[in-house]
Amino acid sequence: MDQLFVSLKTWFLNLLGLFLPDWLVMLASIVVSGVVILCLGPLIMMYLTLLERKVIGRMQNRYGPNRVGPWGLLQPIADGIKMFTKEDIIPAYGDKLIHLLAPIVIVVPALMVFLVVPFGRGMTAVDLSIGMLYFLAVSSVTTLPVFMGSWASRNKYSMLAGMRTAAQMVSYEVPMTLAIVPVIMMSQSLSTGAIVAAQDGLKWFVFTPWGLAGFVIFFLCAVAECNRPPFDLPEAESELIAGFHTEYSGMKFALFYMAEYMNAFTLSAIAVTLFLGGWQGPWFPSWLWFLGKTIALIFVMIWFRGTFPRFRVDQLMGFAWKFLLPMTLVNMLVTGFWHFNPGIAGWGVSGGVLAGSFFALTALNRPFVPEKRIYELAE
Repeated sequence: MDQLFVSLKTWFLNLLGLFLPDWLVMLASIVVSGVVILCLGPLIMMYLTLLERKVIGRMQNRYGPNRVGPWGLLQPIADGIKMFTKEDIIPAYGDKLIHLLAPIVIVVPALMVFLVVPFGRGMTAVDLSIGMLYFLAVSSVTTLPVFMGSWASRNKYSMLAGMRTAAQMVSYEVPMTLAIVPVIMMSQSLSTGAIVAAQDGLKWFVFTPWGLAGFVIFFLCAVAECNRPPFDLPEAESELIAGFHTEYSGMKFALFYMAEYMNAFTLSAIAVTLFLGGWQGPWFPSWLWFLGKTIALIFVMIWFRGTFPRFRVDQLMGFAWKFLLPMTLVNMLVTGFWHFNPGIAGWGVSGGVLAGSFFALTALNRPFVPEKRIYELAE
C-alpha cells in the first residue's frame, strides 16, 4: 500500500515501453505527473470547501451542506456547475485583458508548488536540490495577480484591498522565509526529500525548542499568506465589500477561490515537510501519514476562522515586523547553539532564550492604554 501510486505509474510506463521509444516514455512520465497535479488542485479545492463548511457549521451548532448527494458530498460539484453558468461581469471602465488574466495567473503558482511537495516515499513530482528556494520563489508571485485583479477592476475598494494584500504578503514573507532557515541549517539541504529524510525515526524538528518556535512562526505566516482569518484584511467585508475580487463573478471568482484553498493546502504541506516529519510515521502508508498531518493543519486554519476576530491593519503589520521577525532572528541564533550543544544544556539554554524573547517582545508590543480621565464638575 505504501508504494501503491508509485507502482501504478511504473506499471503504466513499463507498458508504454513495450511500444514506444525511451524518450517518449520519459515524456509520458512528465505528462502523467502533470495531469495528476492538474486534477489534484481542483479536487482539493472542492472538498476543502466542503470540509470548511461542515466544520464551521458544527462549531456554530448548525448543519453544513447536507442536501446534494449523501451527506452533502456532491455539494462542491453543484457549486462548480453554478459557477460555470453564472454571468461574467466586467466593469465598464475596467481593463478587460488584465481583468481576465489575473484569476488565471493566480492559479499557476499555486499549482507549481505541488511539484516539490513530497506526498509520500518516492512521491515527489520533481525532487529539486533547491526545492525550498523554488517554493519561496514561486509562492511569492501570488502578490502580482492579486494586485492585477484589483487594479483592473477600476474600483477604489478593490484597489485599496490590493494594496493591503501587497503590504501584507511582503511583510509576512520575510519572517516565513527566515523561519525556514533553521531547518535548512540542521538538514544541510534545500531539497524537500532530504529535509524529510533528516527527520527519520520520529526525529521531527517540531520536537526541539527551535523547531517548535519555527513551526509556530511559519504556520502563522502561512495563514496570513493565504489571507485566512484572522489575517483576512484584504477581504474585510465590513470595510472593503469583498476585497480585491469585488468585481469578479462566475468562474473568474472561482479561480481566485481555488487558488486560496490550494495555497492553504500547499503551505500546510510544506509546514508538515519542514517540521512534522513529512510522510514519516509508523504502521500506515507514507502518503496517508502525509495527508493526515496536512489535513490536521488545515483543520487548525478552519478552527482559527471560527474562533478569532479579525486583526486591525496596524495590529496585522505590527505583529509581522515587531514580533515575528525578531523571534525568527532569535530562533536562528538558538539553532546555531543547538547544533553544537544538542543535549540537556541545549534544551535548557534554547528553551530559556526563546521563552525570554517571547515574553520580552510581548511586553514591548503591549498596546498603550491611556488612563481614564475623570472630570470634576465645578460647584
